Amino acid sequence: MFSSQLLDHFAHPRNPGDVADPDGEVQLENPACGDVVRLSAKVSEGRVAAIGFRAKGCVAAMACASAATELARGCTLEEARALTRADILEAVGGVPAASTHAAQLAIDALTALLQKLK
Repeated sequence: MFSSQLLDHFAHPRNPGDVADPDGEVQLENPACGDVVRLSAKVSEGRVAAIGFRAKGCVAAMACASAATELARGCTLEEARALTRADILEAVGGVPAASTHAAQLAIDALTALLQKLK
């Protein structure tokens, strides 16, 4: 069973779509399951001013990508870099054991994006 928080992120995603004229963008895929997460962001005054996502895959992958953007938006780059897989899992109220890969994909995509942002 999925938590109400996870289902809310799936039904009402935060920050969906691509950010126009981004300062950085990445796309990662989990080859084992085929889930894909694309993130794009703009930085202003050292903060994640705008961040968006596109995701294909399971319900958990889409919800975790949504949660990752919600957690990172408005953070300084340092604060965003400190986010963890556990933070994403907490934001979605946990995931079934078979879906933990979704949180890992979301944090891997966020980490890769943040490496491109200055």
